Parts: sequence; C-alpha cells; structure tokens
Amino acid sequence: MTTHQTDTIRTPQAVAVFGANGHTGRFVVAELLRRGLKPIAIGRSIGRLAEAGFPERGVECREAAIEDDATLDRALAGAAAVINCAGPFMDTADAVVRAALRAGIHYLDVTAEQPSAQAIFDRHEAAARKAGVAVIPAMGFYGGLADLLVAALMDEWQHADTVEIRVALDSWLPTKGTRVTGQKNTARRLAVSGGQLGPVHQPPAERVSVLPAPFGRQTFVELPFSEVPLIARRVRTRELHSFLSTTALRDVRDPSTPLPQAIDETGRSAQRFAVEVIVTQGDRQRRVLAQGQDIYAVTAPIICEAVQRLLSGDIRDTGAKPPAAIFHAASFLAALGPNLSVETSISTETPRITGTAP
Repeated sequence: MTTHQTDTIRTPQAVAVFGANGHTGRFVVAELLRRGLKPIAIGRSIGRLAEAGFPERGVECREAAIEDDATLDRALAGAAAVINCAGPFMDTADAVVRAALRAGIHYLDVTAEQPSAQAIFDRHEAAARKAGVAVIPAMGFYGGLADLLVAALMDEWQHADTVEIRVALDSWLPTKGTRVTGQKNTARRLAVSGGQLGPVHQPPAERVSVLPAPFGRQTFVELPFSEVPLIARRVRTRELHSFLSTTALRDVRDPSTPLPQAIDETGRSAQRFAVEVIVTQGDRQRRVLAQGQDIYAVTAPIICEAVQRLLSGDIRDTGAKPPAAIFHAASFLAALGPNLSVETSISTETPRITGTAP
C-alpha cells in the first residue's frame, strides 16, 4: 500500500473519510467541502479514489487496508477526526476505532448494524474517555437521527413508558453496500420490552400511521436498526420499538430492485422519507415527524454537522456514546433545517395506538 501527499501537521479542519469512494462516502466528502473543511479521502485503491473525481476537487487521496494497522495509521496522520463510511461495519469499525484512538482523534460512522454499535460501546468507552475524544457509531439516517429526535422530544422527561420509531420510505433503492451488509448481518434484532433489551418478538408487531404526502396510510413492521442500542443506552423506558414501512421492506428484499438513481447535480435520488417518533409517559404523548429526501444523501449533513461541532468543541461529553449524549439534540436538529423538516406535537391524553401490540 502507498500513501500520497501526506501532511503530518494536524490542522483542526482535516477530516479523514474511510470508504470515501462509496455511495455515502462521496456525499460526505462533498458536504465537508461545502462546509469549508478539508476531507482526506481514504480507500483500498488510489485508482478508485481517483475515478471518484477527488483529485480534481483538490481532495487528498490515501490508500489503507482495514487489516493493516500501519497503513491505517499513515492514512489518519494529520486528521482531527475520521468518518467511517465503509460497511459492513462489523468488519471495519473496530479496526478504524482503534486507529482513531491511537491517533487521539474523534471517530464517527454511519452503521445501521446493531451489533456493530453495541460492540463499539462495549469495547471502547474507557479508552475513548481516557483519550478525551468522542467515538460515535451510527451518526447517520439510521441510528443517530432517531436518537436525536427522541432526545429533543423527551426534553425534560427523565424516563418514558414507551418509545416508538416508524420509518417510512416511498421506495428503497439499496446500494451494493446495503445489500452486502444485509446478507452478512444475520444477528437477531433487538428491542426493549418490559424494560429489558432482547430479541424482537416473533412474529414482529405491526403498526399503521397516516402520514403526509407522498405517504398517506402506511403499514409498518417491527424491524429495528442501530437506533435501538443508541437510545437504550441512555433512555429509561419500558418499551422501545422501531418499525420500517412494508413498502421499503419489500424493495430492499427484492433482488431486482435497481441502484439509486441521481436526479440532480448533488447526486440525490428522488426517494422521500419520513421518520415518526412517538413517546408516551402516563397519559401524555409527544410526537415528532421528520421528513426529507434520500436517506443516503441526508446522512452527509447529519454526520458532517456532528464533525463540525466536535472540532469546534460544541459538545457535552466525550467517550464512546450515542449522539444525543454528545450533542444538544434540539440545537443539532435545528441546524439541519435545509435538509430536514421537523414538526412536533404534544397532547395531554394518549390516543389509542393502531396496530398489533408487541
């Protein structure tokens, strides 16, 4: 492996992107440039990084292999943080976290995999706290967004009786990385039931919601992603369940579903998403609905906002922690305004939840 144009003098603006030439990685590099930060594109092949057009945009490219600590260390030289976009994260996260800790820099990734997020918390909290850096798994559409929405919605509440997340996609055109991760991630999915984190009940529960256009009446099936270990780590609740719309599930399970298709100069697809979060405490209910375009593309402003706050010191804590333990959730979500529409409602009487109880 070779390292190119390595600047070993650290600047606060340098952010390494591991897996930069992947679908999400390209969005992340573009967003870092838009924010005036200095991305360092890292991948297994300098040739593939060049094919992604990074050199033409003045982005430094470096090679590194996940199984080679020396190349990882050289690739992270001079960076103040690393964003890992290379899944499956059960294969990559531990090695990149360890390299980040050796370098004394912040680590973030975009995993939707529950086992990966859990392993990061379990293995790296003490070392991250000792190093004075943040190690944040799932800082993207899956995981981090729901964690921040729940934290902002609960506000002064110290606990909740129930927390439900419902993710609606009008379509899901999965990337190759999504498909590979789905094939490898065979672990049983976890939820909180009766106050305990454990496997999702079978058959999985269903819910029904009526959402704004283009969604309308949606049926959801319980299929939790990385948001559950994030939220469960910091929120006291008797029930925590996460659901995916059956439309999205049908698309992602169909091997003939095509790759995402760009419809504008940014590379975004036409896909629309809605994330509904409902939190109850006694007879009180709070609800928030977040909407936007393209789950892969919106991950870039989410994770880059996190990096910018880390570099500026606008954080509440360090260590291996969920996003809402590191950042002020309401302020963070407000900063995503151009990319995310968020509407909140509060009622004093809990309406009946439609669907099959877990």
